[in-house]
This record gives sequence, structure tokens and C-alpha cells, in this order.
Amino acid sequence: MGEHVIKKMTDFSERSIAAVKSLELLCKNSDGSNLRVGVESLGPENGDAAFLCHAGEQLIGFLSWYTSDGTQANINGMVHPEYRRQQVFRRLLDLARQEMEAQGIQTLRYRIPSGSLSGAGCAAQLAANLTSSEYSLSLKQYHAREPRYPELMLQVEQPDDYEFSVICSSQAFGDSESWTRDYWAHTRQPGRITYIAKNNQMPVGLIRVNKVDSRTAVIHDFCVLPSCQGKGLGRDILAAAVEDLLLQEPDTHIRLGVVTENAYALDLYLSVGFAIMGEFQYFTGPVSCR
Repeated sequence: MGEHVIKKMTDFSERSIAAVKSLELLCKNSDGSNLRVGVESLGPENGDAAFLCHAGEQLIGFLSWYTSDGTQANINGMVHPEYRRQQVFRRLLDLARQEMEAQGIQTLRYRIPSGSLSGAGCAAQLAANLTSSEYSLSLKQYHAREPRYPELMLQVEQPDDYEFSVICSSQAFGDSESWTRDYWAHTRQPGRITYIAKNNQMPVGLIRVNKVDSRTAVIHDFCVLPSCQGKGLGRDILAAAVEDLLLQEPDTHIRLGVVTENAYALDLYLSVGFAIMGEFQYFTGPVSCR
């Protein structure tokens, strides 16, 4: 293993990004999986941190991470099929762990394509347990229909909307307000827009859009106040966000995720024109595991 060189990714040129994409495609085809390591989120500023392993000139291993709350790191990774079982991912993780521990990270959350035996085996060796599963969806054909609430509007969040955003998100997702405030503090990067949904000028929910590149938008943190749920507001909010994105750029690739247990939300997304593209499992373990 002496010829394997591991270092932090600092070159985000087209050539370097192409090498990551090439490895991603190779692993995806070899495993027959829907692997996606978030290549579009890499970058020198406000992007995911990444570490690379090379054997000579060939990229054989990749790990990236980011945190949404300052305490848990979300991990994406892959290893060339011919170089597995050679501690490549472990060595990548050891280097990344130094950076994560210095930043106060306490737990690691690994994102693995469902059905990936190598990924699940790696998670087990890292003392990580399965905690949730999520469908990855993409908009295939927008299904427009007349809104139930014609007075509903989406407005870009203003400073005085912050308390509503925290309360709405906390109540809808069941998280504590303190955690939610930390989460929002860590997810205010440029390109991430929060829209407040107002019906008759009263705030009823919110939806966020992360434009990871000029052609890709990820919808997330979509929620409605519990007191306003079950009334059809959710579909109108989602439809308004999709229409706005398509109006800005008709060829926008719009993605979102939903936990597999949330059948109501899944039906809502499918009704708007999203389709399931794959399923991912999340394994959570300690940062200090050796």
C-alpha cells in the first residue's frame, strides 16, 4: 500500500472533477448501484471537503464530507473495485477524521446505496448502525394543475422571518429549537434560498432550494406548520417552487429526498411529477472509531 497517495482535494479543475466522475461511474456500473457522491457539491469555497487516494496517476478512492449542524458529518465515499479490501477507505477516513475532530464533529453518517454489500460491510467495520433509508427523486414531468389556494405566494426569506423558519421547521420535523438553530446557522451558504409560504399574507410553511450548479437544484427542508397540515397547502407550495425553478431555467434538474417511511410525502412528490431514482441507506457511527 506504500504506493497509494492520500491527500486533501485542492484542485477543482474540470480535469480533477472529471476523474471523480469517472470513478463514480465505474463504481456505479461495477456494483449495479445508484451511487452518487455529490460531485456537484465539491468546491474550494462553501463546498464539501474531499480527500483523494491515487495509485500512481489513477484515482482509486474518494471521500467527501460536510456538516449541517456542526456535530454530525455526512459522508460520501467510493473505492475502485480492484482496490477494495486494501484499507483505502479507512485511510481516507483517518485523514478526514483529523479535520472533522478539529471542527467538533462527534458522529459520522455514511450514505450508502441500498443493496450495496460492500458499503454495508464497510459501515459494519466502522461500528456504524443503520438509522434510516431515503428515496432519491428527480422531476421527470411536471404535472401542473389549478392551485387549491390561489392566494398562496412564496417569498424569499427576510431577516424578520428567521424565528418563523426555526419554529416551523422544529415543529414540523420534531427537532428541538436549539438543534434547529444550529442547523440553520450551518446551512446558509450562497446559492441556498429559503422561501416562506404565505397564504393570505399569513406564513404557513417554508421550502428551501439549494442551487448546487447552474442546472441542478435540490429542494429540501420543505415543511408546513402542523396546524396547517392536511389541507392541501403542501402540494401548492411544492408546485409553486417547481414552477419558479422551471421558469428561471426550463432544463433545471430538480431533485429531492424523502425517508422511505413517509408514504404521504412520497405520494405528494409523485403527484407533482417526481420519480424515484434510487434508494440510499444511512449508517451512523462515532467519529473516534479506529
